[in-house]
Amino acid sequence: MSDGVTSNRTWDERQSDAREVLGTMIGVDGATADKIADGMERRLGALGTFASSAVMGDLWCRPQLSRRDRSLVVVSVLMAQARDEELELHVANALNHGMTRTEVDELLLHVAAYAGFPAAMASVRRVDNAYNKLDGNPEGTRRERPAAEHLSDAERDARAADVRRTLTAGRAAADPATDMANMQGLLGDVGALAFRFAFGEVWSRPQLSRRDRSLCVIAILAALGQAHELGVHVPGGLNHGLTRTEIEEVMVQMCLYAGFPRAVDGMLAAKAAFAKIDARAAR
Repeated sequence: MSDGVTSNRTWDERQSDAREVLGTMIGVDGATADKIADGMERRLGALGTFASSAVMGDLWCRPQLSRRDRSLVVVSVLMAQARDEELELHVANALNHGMTRTEVDELLLHVAAYAGFPAAMASVRRVDNAYNKLDGNPEGTRRERPAAEHLSDAERDARAADVRRTLTAGRAAADPATDMANMQGLLGDVGALAFRFAFGEVWSRPQLSRRDRSLCVIAILAALGQAHELGVHVPGGLNHGLTRTEIEEVMVQMCLYAGFPRAVDGMLAAKAAFAKIDARAAR
């Protein structure tokens, strides 16, 4: 495996990588992957050529993120963007890359919080379609999912404060009432809802690690062009175990899944966040 777009590879080398990536995505042998890629070119023309050579031959074969993590990023972005048919395909890819159905379902909650419930509600239907195809169930079959815990406000506040302490590396107030008051003082009832729902209920769930939750949220924010929020969640991602290389690689993935303008804005926001961290450490 090469380092992708930064290396000097021939067309044949990129095509070889593309076939291997396609094979892991959909679980087929090399000969079948060749036929699928050739069919994409015949059906889609130049778009099919670049889907193979650039998306799979350059982007997906880069080692800076695992394929499981790339799938997490792409599924999160497709959910947030309501890219219905592509989402169904990439849910299946994500399972082949090592994600579980529980983890895929958990991404829906972050989409609800960071891109809105309409996007999440539309996405859950597409996720169910993907599962039905894999399971051989009739189209439209709905999958039962476990409900969330029914928490009191005190329980939500305690969990939110714990999340905020890890997200900020201990800078947020340890006392839940104080931290809640700080967020509400800054953002009014938006802050209160963010504290109790986003942090107290979604972020605190054990079905995904906080590292993976940060990866998901950074991807969604980059895809939606939310540079200000990236200034909060890029440092949070580092505090949750992501590396700078991994965060920058999210922006590389955005080039071909959200477009170069979003990728450029996301990379600039990430580098600005890194610079602030470095400046603070140098004092």
